[in-house]
Amino acid sequence: MKGDGDILLTLAGHFALLSLFAIGGANAAVPEMHRVAVELRHWMTDRQFADLFAIAQVSPGPNVIIVTLIGYQAAGLAGALVATLAMCGPTCVFAFYMGRTWERFREARWRNAIQSGLVPISIGLIAASALILALAADRNWVAGAVTFATAAFGYWTRLNPLWMFTAAGLIGLAGYI
Repeated sequence: MKGDGDILLTLAGHFALLSLFAIGGANAAVPEMHRVAVELRHWMTDRQFADLFAIAQVSPGPNVIIVTLIGYQAAGLAGALVATLAMCGPTCVFAFYMGRTWERFREARWRNAIQSGLVPISIGLIAASALILALAADRNWVAGAVTFATAAFGYWTRLNPLWMFTAAGLIGLAGYI
């Protein structure tokens, strides 16, 4: 039982702190989630992490569900609850109070400078997440090609992403991935 309590405390501390530094949303924090869940704590394998991320992305609702799935994998239902509350609680409180203050200074130059500076940080963190997930999921050249083609189509076309998901799913169903 002591081990379960330790895992719950680890989940709570990790996700509460991570929630305050996840600039760009939960997807920006995926590399750190992966580092802790796979490399440090060994709650899951690379493949399991990639699968949980995929489930979180295709599930209806916010993509922060990855946190719930990691918590569940680490400590069952209690872990899912603790991880979710730890990831969402601090940021909700912070956003409430910061939003009120932020609105008061909407014309301040320092506010605009901060907002402008956070954009490239968010993009960089999300790009790092994409790289971590590609490395965890792409186990053969076909999977790597699908990842590259999806990224290229997503960047250079206005094709609905559901078509890319369908094509990748069919390739997987055929047994190539």
